[in-house]
Amino acid sequence: MLSYDYLIVATGLSLDHDAIEGFSLDMVGQDGIGALYAGPDYAAKTWQAASKFTEDGGVGLFTRPATEMKCAGAPLKHTFLIDDLARKAGSRGKMDVHYMANNNSLFGVPIVSEKVRMLFGDRGITPDYSHVLTGIDAGSKRARFDTPEGSVERDYDYIHIIPPQRAPDVVRQSGLSWADKWVGEGWMEVDKASLRHLRYPEVFALGDVAGVPKGKTAASVKWQVPVVEEHLVAQIAGDTTDAAYNGYTSCPLITQVGRAMLVEFDYNNNLTPSFPGIIAPLEELWISWLMKEVALKATYNAMLRGKA
Repeated sequence: MLSYDYLIVATGLSLDHDAIEGFSLDMVGQDGIGALYAGPDYAAKTWQAASKFTEDGGVGLFTRPATEMKCAGAPLKHTFLIDDLARKAGSRGKMDVHYMANNNSLFGVPIVSEKVRMLFGDRGITPDYSHVLTGIDAGSKRARFDTPEGSVERDYDYIHIIPPQRAPDVVRQSGLSWADKWVGEGWMEVDKASLRHLRYPEVFALGDVAGVPKGKTAASVKWQVPVVEEHLVAQIAGDTTDAAYNGYTSCPLITQVGRAMLVEFDYNNNLTPSFPGIIAPLEELWISWLMKEVALKATYNAMLRGKA
């Protein structure tokens, strides 16, 4: 046990694979099962299963959990990329691709959701709304979903599993979580602008573990850190500051190999492009892909080393 004067919590989140009945990580890469979020080794195994799907065809189910999650555009990216790779291989006609949305939307920002809906229509990807994965039977290749009408089962040849995501146990058991929001997920109870805990003013949260409406991306952390720093320095000095995080979130939404939409937005779902007049946020552009592949990788690595 350590004492402290000030506490900044930046634990990230936990992947709850055990919440998917019948699933375990040793299944990834086999029997048409993918799970990119589990780590690099599992991403490689997912690629094996997805590649077989693009070659053989069949029914593909691309899932998204009902909880808050890091990089909420990732389920869409995987769907778009597998569709595009199959088209380039000439095998798309053998595939029936379904995106299993967790609610009645495809993205948390309405204008982006509508754009994705249009792209899905153009590419023959079927959105199945309000389908939340609860279990699989790998032997029979059947998946079970909760829907507003009750539990339903769907056959698949390939399924991409993204598990529910929650605050780590140490946070959920600390008494720092929201009691009336995101119940069962355990995100820290902080003011969405200052990121200061609402009951313990010496405590702050950063990144995925923060209980705020948006912001589970690396780009969000880049904007959150200076806000917490200003509040911490001011509090130590006996002063105050009006520094505020506005919910900035960046999602380079890959839609094809070599094309992406650089979607940036705030708490109010306003689009907040960093390069207005140069990069249109809802256009599939090679420059947005280049930003994702080249510029953002360098920025993320610099952040990890405290240099950005």
